[in-house]
Amino acid sequence: MSKHTTVSYSIGELAKEFDITTRSIRFYEDQGLILPTRKGQTRIYNQRDKVRLKLILRGKRLGFSLAETGRLFELYDADKSSATQLKTIMDLIAQKKNDLNQQLEDIQAVLIELTGLEKNCQDALNLIKK
Repeated sequence: MSKHTTVSYSIGELAKEFDITTRSIRFYEDQGLILPTRKGQTRIYNQRDKVRLKLILRGKRLGFSLAETGRLFELYDADKSSATQLKTIMDLIAQKKNDLNQQLEDIQAVLIELTGLEKNCQDALNLIKK
C-alpha cells in the first residue's frame, strides 16, 4: 500500500524561491489570492499556493493588478469547463493585451521624442564646441 504525501512549503521557503519578502506573501494571503492551511501559528503552503504565487508575480510583471489576478483566479476556480467563464477570462486577457499594446505605442512615441531631443542637444553642443 503506497502512502500519498502532499508536498508542502513554509513561508520562508517560498519567499526564498521567488525572491520576495514573507510580508509580500502574507499580503497576498490577506487579499485572498493564496490560502495556506495552518498548524498553530505556522502557515503551510501547498502546490496550488506555490503555482498561484508564481502566477501572481508573473501577472504583476505583465501589468495585471492584484484585483485582476484575483478575478482570473475566481473565474477559473468557479468552473473550469464553463464556456461563459472561459469567455470572460479571454475577454479580460484581450483587454490587458490591448492595454499593453497601447503602453508599448506610448513608450515607442516617447523614445522617438527623446531621441530627437538628444540629437538636438548633441547638435547644440557641437555648435558650442566650434
